[in-house]
Formats: sequence, structure tokens, C-alpha cells
Amino acid sequence: MLDRLFRLREHGTTPATEVRAGVATFLTMGYILFVNPQILAEAGMPADDVTLATALASAVATLVMGFYANYPFALAPGMGLNAYFTFGVVIGMGVSYPVALAAVFIEGLLFLLLTAGGVRTAIINAIPQTLKTATMSGIGLFLAIIGLKNGGVIVDHPETLVTLGDVQSPAVLLTLFGLVLMGALLTRKVPGALLIGILAVTLIAWLAGLAPGPSRWVMLPSLPRETLLAFDFSLLLTGKFVTVVLAFLFVDFFDTAGTLIGVGQLGGFLDDEGRLPRANRAFAADAVGTTAGAMLGTSTVTSYIESATGIEEGGRTGLTAVVVAVLFVGALFFTPIITAVPAAATAPALIIVGSLMMKGMRSLPWGQHDEAIPAFLTIAAMPLTYSIANGIALGIVSFVLVKLFSGKPGEAHPLMYALAVLLMLYYGFVAGG
Repeated sequence: MLDRLFRLREHGTTPATEVRAGVATFLTMGYILFVNPQILAEAGMPADDVTLATALASAVATLVMGFYANYPFALAPGMGLNAYFTFGVVIGMGVSYPVALAAVFIEGLLFLLLTAGGVRTAIINAIPQTLKTATMSGIGLFLAIIGLKNGGVIVDHPETLVTLGDVQSPAVLLTLFGLVLMGALLTRKVPGALLIGILAVTLIAWLAGLAPGPSRWVMLPSLPRETLLAFDFSLLLTGKFVTVVLAFLFVDFFDTAGTLIGVGQLGGFLDDEGRLPRANRAFAADAVGTTAGAMLGTSTVTSYIESATGIEEGGRTGLTAVVVAVLFVGALFFTPIITAVPAAATAPALIIVGSLMMKGMRSLPWGQHDEAIPAFLTIAAMPLTYSIANGIALGIVSFVLVKLFSGKPGEAHPLMYALAVLLMLYYGFVAGG
């Protein structure tokens, strides 16, 4: 039955491999279950409701990805988008969270319409291969810097932005130990290398008292009371509301597009022309997740770059995504265990997956300046601005402008020119405001 549903043999995988990959993906992104409620609570939303909404919206979107698109990509409320929801919209613009949820709901419906019309797939197919390759490498660096930060290896600095952390601290030593352990296991081609590393570091941290273990093993989840269908459409036709919807729309689209391109290339899912088969179905997953999430009470749902961890573990079909979705639902009962996994355990996995995603850089045409410069800007902007969307936007705009002013306007797809104009308007008026 599983083979009929997910074509496991066709993709050269097994149920055991897919389950292992799903667990690895979930462990690297499970932090969203306690981080998202913390952030949205600042917007006045009840944390218990948001926890339930986060888990259920993630499960719904990831199930659609697994069963409908048959890809091992997981989805959840996006980091960055939740911060914009709270600090940019609710606090910054002075609107209530029901108004912000209504904007997320409208954004999800718009994405469903754009997906059904094939607009999102046409856009992603218009992006040149060099930028797609650069996107994978940029996401790799982004994952690495997230892992290094979470593990305390790098910290912020008022003068140099970042600097080396305290290498004598237990967290950093655990992170470095995890890096060595996972690297050695990968080199020896041990199945489940990343998952073994995550579990080993977690147990060491708990037993050594370097991280608190779970306070209890099981808990009954609370039910949403205040956030379910808590929409306020009173500002629907105002400029402020349209601005919010546009901001969610742009950032979500390019975050999802970048993740699908980068992680899809890592898993070998792109065809010879650099296109992602069944892209419409993959885009439908985050649109459904965003709409369902808004109804339940959370910010925009998007594809997660942590999916790369499961792909590196061998996940190749939607069964991996289904496992992640089941774990999100199960986590409602085992939240104390999930939240007790220390950052030092998952940070090494993110760093290693980031390094593996850099392999595409060798195929970039570094001798062709009109191709290399936009590719480099895409790669550099993602970790340095902490945003996949910013990296892709800078890459698209620079690609079009360099081609145009170097006398090669025909080498950019017409949709790329339209995208460049829209992005310049967005960053000039919406994001800049």
C-alpha cells in the first residue's frame, strides 16, 4: 500500500528510511512548537491556542505535501513571518491580532488562486538555472549560520556584527562534539547518522545536567478558545490592510520558492531544465496550510529549509512528510520531551546539512560576470540578511539589471523583468515603509 501511495521503489527508498528521515526533519524543526507561541504571545494571542494552531496547521500543510505532492518537504509557521506578524503588523501598525489573522487568511486564499492558475509555477520556472543553483548554496549558508548561532559557536557583536562564541562553554563543546560525531558517522555511511547524532547529544546533555530533561513525559493538549476563526475584516478595504497582505504574500512566495528550489535540488528532484515536477501541488500545500493556520490562529505557514535534514537522511517521498505531520500531532501530547531537546543537539545537523548544500557552487559559471555576480549576491544575502526571500529578490533584480545594461536583455525571461519591477516597487514602498 505504501509503495502504491508514494512509489517508494521507484524513488529507491524504503519505509524505514522514510520514517527515519521524517523523525530527523521533525527534530530539527520541532523548535517552532515553542518558539512560535512565544513570539505570537507578544501580539496578545494566548500561547496555548497558538501551540495547538502551530501543530495542527503544520500537520495539515505537511500532509498535503506528502499525499498530494509526494515530496519529503515539511511545512510550519515561518520564522520571520511570525515576527513580522507580531512586531511589524500588530505592534508596529497598531492593529489587533484578529485583523492580522484576517490578512493571513486572505493571503492564503490568494495563493490558492495563483497556484490553481499556474502563476507560481510559471514564475519559479522562469528563474534561471544559475540562480536556482545559487539558491541551494545560499540556503546551505543560511542553515549553517542558524546552526552556528543556535549552538553558540558564533554570537552577535556590536562592532563586527558576529564573532566567535565562548568555545569553553558546555553548549559550544556539545555542538562541536555533535559535529565530529555526525561527520564521522556520515563518512562511515552509517544509516541515520544525523538522527543518531541528535539523540546522542541530547542524552549526553540530559545525563550530564547540561540541559534540563523533560519535566514530564505526557500532557493533554489544550483546545483553542480565543483564536479559532478569530477574524476581523473591518479594515479589509483599507490601504493598511492591503499593505499587510502584500507583505505576507511577497515574503511567503519567495521563502517557499527558494526552499523548494534549494531543497529540491539537494534531493535531485529538479529535472534537466531545473524545473520541479508537481510544483503546483507543492505550492498548494503551503497555501492550504496558511489558510488553515489563519483559521486556527497562527501566522503564515511556509516550507521549511530544515527539510534538507530529512532528505540527507534518505527521505525521497511524501511518506517522510507524512511522518513529520504525525509527529506534529503527537507532539501535542509529548511537548515536554520535544521542547527538552537542546539546541546543541540539532545545531550540528543544521551545520552539516548546510555544508552538503554547498556542492552546487562548483557548477556556477564564475568566469561569466553577468551570471556569477547575481548568483553570488543571492548566496551572500540569504545568511547576511537572515532571509531566503531577500536573497532571491536581490538575485532576480541584479540578474535582470546586469543583463540589461551589459547588452544581453534577451537572456532574461520576460517574467524576470516583471518580477524585478514588482520587487523594486515592493522593497521601495511596502518593505521600506
